[in-house]
Amino acid sequence: MGCCGSGNRSPGWMQASRPAASPVRAAPARYSHAFFEYTGPTALTAIGRATGKSYRFDRPGARVAVEPADEASLRGVPQLRQVYSREGGL
Repeated sequence: MGCCGSGNRSPGWMQASRPAASPVRAAPARYSHAFFEYTGPTALTAIGRATGKSYRFDRPGARVAVEPADEASLRGVPQLRQVYSREGGL
């Protein structure tokens, strides 16, 4: 029988080991919409390929929220550029 402070433990005692914790990574931010700005001279209506939705840019500099499913197709439209904040700023 062991006594207190001797550092001996009874033979039936085992220390439970825990698996090493893996580093936690934050998921990338996901937005409910993508934002595009029109850089052309007049106005433009673009149609999203995935949803068929019309996006109207009524003047140069207009910024419009776009469904994420249509984001890729609008990236290919000349005179549209994607902007990244909710307000459409860079």
